[in-house]
Amino acid sequence: MKSKRKNVKINQKVKKLAKELKPTQTIENTSKNQINEKCITVILTKCSLEIAKINGKLELLDGNKHKNYLLSKHKNIIDYRPDISHQCLLMLQDSPLNRVGQLNVYLKTINNVLIKINPQTRIPRTFDRFSGLMVQLLQKLSIRATDSSTKLLSIIANPVSKYLSLDSIKIVTSCHVEYKENQLEPFLNNSRPLVFYIGAMSHGSQSVDDATESISFGSHPLSGALACAKLCTIIENYRNIF
Repeated sequence: MKSKRKNVKINQKVKKLAKELKPTQTIENTSKNQINEKCITVILTKCSLEIAKINGKLELLDGNKHKNYLLSKHKNIIDYRPDISHQCLLMLQDSPLNRVGQLNVYLKTINNVLIKINPQTRIPRTFDRFSGLMVQLLQKLSIRATDSSTKLLSIIANPVSKYLSLDSIKIVTSCHVEYKENQLEPFLNNSRPLVFYIGAMSHGSQSVDDATESISFGSHPLSGALACAKLCTIIENYRNIF
């Protein structure tokens, strides 16, 4: 009986969160071929999205909130920054580039979980709501819209290369390479699909085996969210998307 009540509560929470995620933006009328040709893929790497049962309740691990728990498990608390993933997703999903249907977003977590974000998903504005959403996603494996069978968020099979074009140019962002003005123009002039890897962590660097190019958005280290914003803005200006 308790198990049934618990499942009912979980389902109610999922429905409530799904309502908030209900697609509110309309992707402009563009043919599928045009969208596929122009679509930019962003893969957020090292996302600290991990759940654990604390005091009998599943929670999204956060270095600030769960410091004692993480230390008891000999974990480095500065590695647990799910707020960075939240900030990055807000920048990407709210961007004009995404609103015209020219952006695909994936998340790769520190535990090698791969998450696909539907372009029409509206990310919760507050971090508390986002945390609750991630807990439900990691439990249920997908979150659907309330008024349709559309998957707004879903956990998919690795590797991410399965979902990328074979001829795509894979570019990793790094603060360890020299910043060059107009560095994206050669790639944007190319007809091949572009894939950008952006780190969603507070420190350290990405390790992307299949990336063939590296770029920097400035001479100083930037937050993941700012890197996402700069990338979208550069492409939007180049393509006259406003």
